[in-house]
Formats: sequence, C-alpha cells, structure tokens
Amino acid sequence: MSHLLRVTGLPAVALVLVTGVLGIQLAYGGRTYEPLQPADPCGERTVTSQSEGIDGLTERLVLMGVDNAACTLGVSREAFTLGLAGPGAPTDAEIDALRQGLVDAVGEMEDDGTLPPASDLVDEALESADLNDFVKSLIRALPDAVVDAALKTDDVLTRAIENLDLRSLLANLDDPDELNAQVEPAVTQAVKDSLVARLRDLV
Repeated sequence: MSHLLRVTGLPAVALVLVTGVLGIQLAYGGRTYEPLQPADPCGERTVTSQSEGIDGLTERLVLMGVDNAACTLGVSREAFTLGLAGPGAPTDAEIDALRQGLVDAVGEMEDDGTLPPASDLVDEALESADLNDFVKSLIRALPDAVVDAALKTDDVLTRAIENLDLRSLLANLDDPDELNAQVEPAVTQAVKDSLVARLRDLV
C-alpha cells in the first residue's frame, strides 16, 4: 500500500511544482508568454570588458562595432551575427557596415573619454613586437608626453581597422557565437602592429 501511495502521489507532487513555477512566472510578467525581444542595437548601451589593456580595449571595440553595424543595416545584433555565420560569404554591405561600425565605435569611446592614451599601450605592444631589444629600450625611454603628442589612440585604432582584411577574417565563420573570438584577436594584433610601426618612427 505504501508503494502504491508513493506512485500515485508523484503526479500530485509534480502538479504542485508546475503550479508553483507558473505562479512565479506570472508574478514576473510571464502571463503574456511572449518571447524576449532582441536588444535594440541602436539604443544606448553600456559595454564593459572582462579583460584589461589592449585586449579589453578591442573587446569593447568589437562589441560596440557589431551593434553599430546591426543598427546601420536595420537588424538586431543576433540577426547580423547569424547572417555573417550563414552559408555563403559575407556581403559587401555586411563587411562595409562592420568596418564602419568599428570606426564609429572608436569615435564613441573617444567622445566618452574611455580611450586610454597611447603611452598606456606601449609596453604591451612591445612585448610581442618583432624589434630588437635596443630599439625597444629606445621606445620605452620616450617620455609619455612625447608618445601621446605624436600618437593619438583613436588614430592608431582607426588605421588598424582600415587595414584589417575583414572578408578573409570572416570567411570561415560557422558559428555566430565565434564572431568575437575571431575578430577580437585580429583587431588586437592589428592595433599592436599599427602602434609599433608608429612608435618606431619616433626613434
């Protein structure tokens, strides 16, 4: 008899649990049963980074750039990234929108004061630079004021973006979740290369 009670009691327990979950959902506005709407890529947003230095800078740059591109094309961020990862190569419109979106993101960060001065990026850029130790020492000896007067971070970033081969970079994108993972390292390296090339001219 006790076994029978346990078996017949299971549906009742399940009903109580389901009713409780539905009650919580309804209490938080779930009565409409409408799917969540994608975030508006054209709306104001706060973009933060989990990384520091140049990696953190390019992480924010790419996130903002993708939003800007989606806004330009009049689609959600999700639809834009799905389009890039879909069958066939990215269209000219998608490539152009992404490049311009990245450039616009540089301007946004310049306007809100979140772009670091070029001197803050020198040591990190030199770590992997293909320069001999003597040249690296000369560059590191430059006063911050000299570096910042000669190099503007927004200019370094913009040049890096303009020289980036986005079409080749996105050619093998199969998963929209991999967009940032593929673009961010390439932008990071392009920024380092652009910065080092300009620094070398100073010595």
